[in-house]
Amino acid sequence: MSEPVISLRGVRAELGSRPVLRGIDLTVHGGEVVALLGANGSGKSTAVRTVIGQVPVAAGEVELFGTPRARFRDWRRVGYVPQRTTAAGGVPASVTEVVSSGRLSRARFGLLRKADHEAVRQALTLVGMADRAKDSVNALSGGQHQRVLIARALASEPDLLIMDEPMAGVDLASQEVLAGTLREQVGKGTTVLLVLHELGPLEPLIDRAVVLRDGCVVHDGPPPKAVGQHALPGHDHVHPHEAADAAPIRTGLLS
Repeated sequence: MSEPVISLRGVRAELGSRPVLRGIDLTVHGGEVVALLGANGSGKSTAVRTVIGQVPVAAGEVELFGTPRARFRDWRRVGYVPQRTTAAGGVPASVTEVVSSGRLSRARFGLLRKADHEAVRQALTLVGMADRAKDSVNALSGGQHQRVLIARALASEPDLLIMDEPMAGVDLASQEVLAGTLREQVGKGTTVLLVLHELGPLEPLIDRAVVLRDGCVVHDGPPPKAVGQHALPGHDHVHPHEAADAAPIRTGLLS
């Protein structure tokens, strides 16, 4: 098995004074596609946000590509798609401008070169938004916003892709496009960590399912189809939005 890309050991985290993660262990190896599942408020979104540094760790260790997160600097290797947000946060911008922001970590002195512009075009093509490149993101549907966010994460050509509820509130056509996009990335060897409400069209791509309940790992193994949906403790009543875990995105980690 390849070296770990993500490693959480005994991680505890709090939101305010409320314990959310209660000493979880999670390892994602290179090339794996791992789904985080669990009921509303189980800690799924908080777990991925500890990985990228949006939530401080009260105890335990987090490593990315073998480096303690506190010392990790190579964020261009990480693509992050946040949970349910608009592509430009209400700021007027074109689709291309938003996706280009995901390429800045690879740009020299903040200036995009020919290769950068090509990567942006490829990312837009992957998510089926090339024909909307010049449009304002404010004119897009919810599913199209999600495609733009994914294109922004893909523009940096990341080795690790972290996606928080990428299918939530997305129409069926966009779900199929996003599933195809992810399939292509997995074929290239990209490591993927997904927070999901349900596996849906992504199910064939999932190598492992990790189920959280009350901030603890209660299952780490075959996805639900293989073990039976009702055999997964804590996954009986899953809500697509973890309001307690939601937080604004940090644009510095969108590369």
